[in-house]
Amino acid sequence: MPEGTEREPTPMVVIHRNRPERLSATIDALVGQTVPVHIVLVDSGSTDENHEKALAMLPPGAAVVRMGANGGFGPSANAGWRHVLSTAGAGDAWIGVVPHDALPEPDAVERILAAVADRPRAGLACGDFGDGTTPVVDPYFGGIQVPATTDQGWDPAGYPHGTLLFARRAFLEDVGLFDERYFAYCEEADLGLRAHAAGWEVGLVRGARVHNPDMSNAKPAIDYLMVRNTLLLVREHSGRYKVFIRFVIACAQLFTERKTSPYHDARARLHALRDFLRRRWGPPPEVLTR
Repeated sequence: MPEGTEREPTPMVVIHRNRPERLSATIDALVGQTVPVHIVLVDSGSTDENHEKALAMLPPGAAVVRMGANGGFGPSANAGWRHVLSTAGAGDAWIGVVPHDALPEPDAVERILAAVADRPRAGLACGDFGDGTTPVVDPYFGGIQVPATTDQGWDPAGYPHGTLLFARRAFLEDVGLFDERYFAYCEEADLGLRAHAAGWEVGLVRGARVHNPDMSNAKPAIDYLMVRNTLLLVREHSGRYKVFIRFVIACAQLFTERKTSPYHDARARLHALRDFLRRRWGPPPEVLTR
């Protein structure tokens, strides 16, 4: 950027649902970035009280999109993306997304924007948890982690994680937004596969550190979404044979993962298997979220 030229703020979509105490730290982390950002708050079905608390935290000029119900990560991110895409601006070349409990380090956004600056076909990028792994998609098991290929800068990935995710405006206009059937979990993997199929690059930027100290969803709901959505992902991108094998494995894991998975819930998994066969998508059954 030429000396003396002021950088346009990068739009940052922040997804919030009933966690103003977590949101406060996330807003502070975004306002404290080394490059300017423009916050777009997407309220995903918060109570009136928590929505008002969230509004009080926003910096001047922030935009607000309020959804009437819990939209999940994918539909909520889409609502924010649509808002930004409908308002053209020089700073909209890349649009960030974070949940209400993401804590990017002060230079995280700047590092990501620098890493993609000379990659015209980069369509999706994400921050670095610091765990030395890279997200990829296995044709049978969906999203998995493999060892990183570098310790700094651009690391090619199968898909971006959603804790600090960036999408290029041109990519979204070309490939589209999240598939809202997923609601939450695996939508990033689906979008990553669609990106690669359309000739776009996907990467994780090593050194652009982000922390995610909280998992606020109920464990049965997480287990349900991960099982159901992995089956959907495999079916959509790997075909009927591989999803049949994955379905058999998921049935066996009702027993084999009982002691090894921190989210294992037999009832939730049975719901997931049934709903996959019934093609019921969207939010998890209410009985799993109480």
